[in-house]
Amino acid sequence: MEFDRDLASIQRMRDIVAHAVRAQEALGQLSQAETDRICQAISEAGLRHAEELAAMAVEETGFGNTPDKTQKNTFAAHRVWDAIRDIKTRGILARDNDQKTIDIGVPVGVVAAIVPSTNPTSTVIYKALICLKAGNPVVFSPHPKAAKCTCRAVAVLMQAAKAAGCPDGAIGCIEPTIEATQALLKHPDVRLILATGGSAMVRAAYSSGKPAIGVGPGNGPAFIHRSANFDKAAECIIRSKTFDNGTICAAEQSVIVESCCADKLRQALKNHGAYLMNCEEAKKLANLLLRPNGSINPAVVGKSAPKLAQMAGFTVPASTTALVAKEHEAGPTRPYSREKLCPVLACFEAENEDAVLDKVCEVLAVEGSGHTFSIHAEDQAVIEKFALRVPVSRFLVNTPAALGGIGATTNLFPALTLGCGALGGSSSSNNIG
Repeated sequence: MEFDRDLASIQRMRDIVAHAVRAQEALGQLSQAETDRICQAISEAGLRHAEELAAMAVEETGFGNTPDKTQKNTFAAHRVWDAIRDIKTRGILARDNDQKTIDIGVPVGVVAAIVPSTNPTSTVIYKALICLKAGNPVVFSPHPKAAKCTCRAVAVLMQAAKAAGCPDGAIGCIEPTIEATQALLKHPDVRLILATGGSAMVRAAYSSGKPAIGVGPGNGPAFIHRSANFDKAAECIIRSKTFDNGTICAAEQSVIVESCCADKLRQALKNHGAYLMNCEEAKKLANLLLRPNGSINPAVVGKSAPKLAQMAGFTVPASTTALVAKEHEAGPTRPYSREKLCPVLACFEAENEDAVLDKVCEVLAVEGSGHTFSIHAEDQAVIEKFALRVPVSRFLVNTPAALGGIGATTNLFPALTLGCGALGGSSSSNNIG
């Protein structure tokens, strides 16, 4: 029976892709104005349903919280559309009379879009906009733990897009089975894969034989330099790390400070609701963070700090924003030095700037190379020194990393798929637009 269900899900996937191929032909006949009208309708639908989809995602996955997921959906629907609204994507894009060249916009074709459980509805809005704006149909593969909310998001957007003149089948969603997803990635009519999800899924996308844009894991350290405004730095870090309970991959995973400033940083973090765990508490939480196979325990993803403490077997005030553990080493068996998609931070101390730089690179070598680093400093020379050495694609200064990395508090391109470049095993180092 299970074999028959797998075959049935693969056949339905093939039907959806065939429908998308037919939609591609119709999309190719649309003008820029017609294309933009469809995208405008998608944006408006995403805004109208932002809170509904957020609540569905929290209920289904148990990750994050409704207000922040609503903000993510709004960001995807509004900020992404604002960024691409006036970009010409159809017909002649540019002429260079001196070089005697003309740039012409040509759609890629059917795009397979992998959707993560941490951002299951905002990713749909974001990817639908960037695909349709360029004249490409998109077929979504939802995460099994977020299938209902993802499919609901797809249905909402497709209904609005069709009312604005979008051909039927231009936005589709397959069943959340491993077999259907693997077959989708290798389908001969799929031209490009947008892979946002766990490392295994991204590797599968790159090994499919198709052009793929994937991302590596985040594990961003944050350096608070002695020249920083420590209260402002702590405010930024806590705001970032608690946003949707830490489910944005660009969020800080550790803070690093010179030993002479360690007490100052700890007090600033405490002033913003962080709880500094003692050795026993940190050990209990560490046992919860890692699974026996060495991977991060998915049960901790998107949970609040008080909930995580309760799960680990100790109690913190209900107002606690984040849990902080003192750490000395970085490595695959040191959970505090790894990516933790929850409001948990490692705190490293180092003797001087050079030792801090070494520790930053050590952390990123374990996990997160090519992704994101943040620094809080007013000393421009220090900022430039680290910018020249730290192996990341997003180097953020005096801003919450989760929000700065996706372009919400910076002038980076607003996106929910963040490339890590060759260092992180990705085909692009950009925020994908």
